Amino acid sequence: MAEPKRQPGEALPFERLAIIGIGLIGSSIALAARRFALARRVVLFDISDDVRAEAARLGLGDEIVASFAESVRGADGVVICVPVGACGAVAAEISPYLQDGAIVTDVGSVKSAVIKAVLEHLPPHARFVPAHPVAGTENSGPGAGFPSLFVNRWCILTPPNGMDGDAVARIRAFWEGMGANVELMSPDHHDLVLAVTSHLPHLIAYNIVGTADDLQSVTQSEVIKFSAGGFRDFTRIAASDPTMWRDVFLHNKEAVLEVLARFNEDLSALARAIRWGEGDKLFDLFSRTRAIRRGIVSQGQETPEPDFGRRKI
Repeated sequence: MAEPKRQPGEALPFERLAIIGIGLIGSSIALAARRFALARRVVLFDISDDVRAEAARLGLGDEIVASFAESVRGADGVVICVPVGACGAVAAEISPYLQDGAIVTDVGSVKSAVIKAVLEHLPPHARFVPAHPVAGTENSGPGAGFPSLFVNRWCILTPPNGMDGDAVARIRAFWEGMGANVELMSPDHHDLVLAVTSHLPHLIAYNIVGTADDLQSVTQSEVIKFSAGGFRDFTRIAASDPTMWRDVFLHNKEAVLEVLARFNEDLSALARAIRWGEGDKLFDLFSRTRAIRRGIVSQGQETPEPDFGRRKI
């Protein structure tokens, strides 16, 4: 993957960038912002003393501070990198300290609920441009980040109605500066699309791995011992951060339940095809889904290697 390059004399997206939450995404943004010169100063905060200590040891930012106020005071850019259920509370904490014109963004995979929660607390002089980088791994914590995480991945922006173009342009430039491909969507459409492409697959993975665990007493651990590639792929997804995904499902419940209902209908149809020996229906479905996988690979959003194309650069 080719890393992004800044043009000589090109203005920085931000002078002082505050990142709140130092997990996989927050630490990756910090590393990318410094590597690709996207902010003059990068300031990090996390409510966990241990996480802040690890971030300092890893040298993730120019400053590791100990409070919400310290992190955002004087910052022209603020990135909220916490589980979606905590975004409103974070907005309430930082609101009194935001400077005039500060641009606040987030990284959550749910947008409608987050927009409502954040805008309830932000002052009129701050601007909120929600974002969702469609990138990640099953790992978490400050040590999980790497600066190329967003290279050639999608980042979806869902600016609220009436948001001024300059704020959107700066957030776009910020994500493009980290190598991401940027797309704009309405919040509701984003939540439905992600329910299909991300939330439902995680729900299925959590469920099937849980089913395998429930069967351990019957199989005498053979489910784990003889796991083939398919089951290992599910376990990778099911290893994702439980707090983050609990909040995703609770805050995007309408879209997830709508897609889950459709999935259950399709699963019932598949069961009938197996029961009645309708091999042509099975073959047609498997051929169609195989073509989708090849399309994802051909668009550069995945590689055929078993590491899912997520090697660190």
